Amino acid sequence: MIWQRGKMRSEAASQAIAEELVVHVAALRRYALLLLGDSADADDAVQETLTRVLARAKSWHTIGDLRPYLFSTLHNVFVDSTRREKRMATDFLSEDILASLVTPPSQQQHVELRDTVVALAKLPNEQREVVLLVGLEGLSYLEAAEALGIPVGTVMSRLSRGREVLRSMTSRETSRKLRVVK
Repeated sequence: MIWQRGKMRSEAASQAIAEELVVHVAALRRYALLLLGDSADADDAVQETLTRVLARAKSWHTIGDLRPYLFSTLHNVFVDSTRREKRMATDFLSEDILASLVTPPSQQQHVELRDTVVALAKLPNEQREVVLLVGLEGLSYLEAAEALGIPVGTVMSRLSRGREVLRSMTSRETSRKLRVVK
């Protein structure tokens, strides 16, 4: 759906807007949860995002794709809250939150997921945002650039550096290889 400037007058139009927003709530919450590290803060950020989007509905300019617009608004909510609180969410995700994200079928996958989430939390904000938007949410480089308000080249650079740091923090090369004994 393309959103355009002007008042939404019909009940059907309001219903269509609500349905389109609901489609993106799970992805917004997942992104906010990994970005903020706390489920209550993530819920608050998503709620603030939806509140801002709906409050500005009367003055919207044409938006071709709602998803990048929602992620951009969520990014702005995160930046605003970070500035306001002058602190970063440094707490690691609890085991309960990890369990709510996925249910790994084996212990090894659980450990790898935990290590990846811990490594994500250690990334600088700029890199973590890009890695989550492109790697987890599947946004294109252009959509991520629009959502974050940065050039596409910056997205590519931050993504490359972020992925490299994640690889180095989560590599299992330190384990010894067993040799065959005859």
